[in-house]
Amino acid sequence: MELALGILVGLVGVLLVLVVLLDIFNSVIVPRPTMRGTLLSRSIIRPGWRAWRSLATRVSEVNKRESMLAIFPPMALVLVLIAWVSLQAVGFGLLIYSLRGDFQPHPQILGSTYVAAASLFGVGQSAFLPAGRAARVVIPIVNATGLGTVALVITFLFSLYANFQRREARVVMLDARAGAPPSGVTLLETYAQLQMLDRLPEVFTTWEVWSAEVLDSHLAYPILTYFRSSHDNESWISALGAVLDAATLMVSTIDAGPSGSAKMMVGMGAHLVEDISNQFNLPHNGDIGVEREEFEDARQRLAVAGFTLRDDADSAWGKFTKMRGVYASRLNAMAHAWATPPALWIGDRSTLRIRHPDRGGAPATTAIEASMEASTKA
Repeated sequence: MELALGILVGLVGVLLVLVVLLDIFNSVIVPRPTMRGTLLSRSIIRPGWRAWRSLATRVSEVNKRESMLAIFPPMALVLVLIAWVSLQAVGFGLLIYSLRGDFQPHPQILGSTYVAAASLFGVGQSAFLPAGRAARVVIPIVNATGLGTVALVITFLFSLYANFQRREARVVMLDARAGAPPSGVTLLETYAQLQMLDRLPEVFTTWEVWSAEVLDSHLAYPILTYFRSSHDNESWISALGAVLDAATLMVSTIDAGPSGSAKMMVGMGAHLVEDISNQFNLPHNGDIGVEREEFEDARQRLAVAGFTLRDDADSAWGKFTKMRGVYASRLNAMAHAWATPPALWIGDRSTLRIRHPDRGGAPATTAIEASMEASTKA
């Protein structure tokens, strides 16, 4: 009976270690989403985010709410790392406990866990010495597993922050072009007012590449979706939406614009939105999220900026609704799920704040507006 119980304890320990190693393997090494292999990480991050978001959104003060939401990703990452190491220590502890006869003196369950933890971290201990053959095989395996876990975690952290910085560089650059929070209409207005319309194809191509990079990195490392921008009223979701809206307006509403690159951007951006929303099982209903009056206001702003618009407004509206219907509902679901700052046509616009009350709005946008006013007066 004691032998059978020892074998069962050892098998449970081995199974626990394998589950953790599978989670690490799929979270760090496999460059594609693997739902079944990351149950441990997902069981910590997704329920934790829902609870944390519920608490943070009850905070009325904008700065405090954003600061609270920004804490979650690094905190969740630390919890996942702690869970990986702790469960490995428990799993190997159970295995060592099943082999306690091979150690001198014989460790109990807490002593076995201590041996496993010390071996994982390579600290070494002299309280329980491996005397039997099985113990001398297990301890080096525990040492190697701990060393491999540390190496993979370091790689994981570098990959995460490299992808985050690459994503945010474009988001911050959009501040000067589309405002904060960003708007597709403002983006087109800025390029028209600064006489940079010939650069719009480059903008759409750049953001097409950005969308492909974000799609690849955020599906491989889903925790990246929770990392927020370090700047006020900015978000990778609203930035994506602004460029998508600008490209959609370019194709549907503006005559003789760079529609080719804009169409490619809409295709890649919509692909990103669809795959991310599917990965997180976000609901969508096909709503375009824009009223006809808002569309007409955007047309008027573009006409004032100097764009030549298509003559048939009804046809333009029909094409706009068809194109935006591909991504708008899913994009708004993402904005709601990650509680992004509201922007034009994106997210909860009932509390839209174009300027930050404490910090004077977006510095880059303010500087450009000032320079345009100065040149006009001159």
